[in-house]
Amino acid sequence: MKPILVFQTDFTYKEGAVSAMYGVVKTVDRELEIFDGTHEIPQYDIWSASYRLFQSMTFWPKGTIFISVVDPGVGTPRKACVAKTADGYYVVTPDNGSLTHIKQWQGIVEVREIDQSVNRLRGKNTEGVSVFHGRDLFSYCAAKLASGIISYEQVGPAYPVEEIVCLPILEPVAKNGEIEGIFEIGDPNFGNLWTNIPLAMFEKAGFAYGDMLNVTIRHKDEVVFEEKVLFHKTFGYAKIGEPIIYNNELMKVSLAISQGSFCDTYHLDFGPDWFVHFSK
Repeated sequence: MKPILVFQTDFTYKEGAVSAMYGVVKTVDRELEIFDGTHEIPQYDIWSASYRLFQSMTFWPKGTIFISVVDPGVGTPRKACVAKTADGYYVVTPDNGSLTHIKQWQGIVEVREIDQSVNRLRGKNTEGVSVFHGRDLFSYCAAKLASGIISYEQVGPAYPVEEIVCLPILEPVAKNGEIEGIFEIGDPNFGNLWTNIPLAMFEKAGFAYGDMLNVTIRHKDEVVFEEKVLFHKTFGYAKIGEPIIYNNELMKVSLAISQGSFCDTYHLDFGPDWFVHFSK
């Protein structure tokens, strides 16, 4: 069976960019299956692109090819690549930080720079275009790879995995029964915030479902939230409209409001300067 193609971008569906990419794939091989990861990644947000790849990748069949195009440096000398993960997936992407979480948490065994002399779309009045590598390079190369027209080795020359561009990943800290981390990503539809703290760290600190925990959130040096919050398995254990600490789908500690938006209610966001502290 031919590999599935899964796309994620910051393009949205407001114009024809996504359609053009899919058209390129089907022109190469009409049998290829195409699915959407998301096209709603915030504009230019390489961190979110990296995180969303990790979030869903292992739930797809091994061999699936992911095309991730969040590319504020499109057309510049940054590398365009295809990475092969330790567990047999492929990622076609600009090498701009979008491979950060996959490299850190799953492992990358090989990476190849796309040879644009043979694996770039030609003959459709695209030769002078520098701003749409999602269509002219990433989609075209991924389709050739998935269809079997080229092997992985024919993508282009390999380069050291150590040279992959990575963004800094901050680690949580546990001390004397207290834990501090950051909000590393959000759930944009429901307004939940996901920390970088694994559930296992909570358990080791002696926190248990049903506990009321002291929660302090700082943006840079300013305290923006300070309350006692219930820690439990899922949202329904809190009354509607009340905050809750819960274990998310990636086994990370997260914060939400039962049937509400934690982000909107308290005007919070995610990133390396959004700190969260837990204690009994």
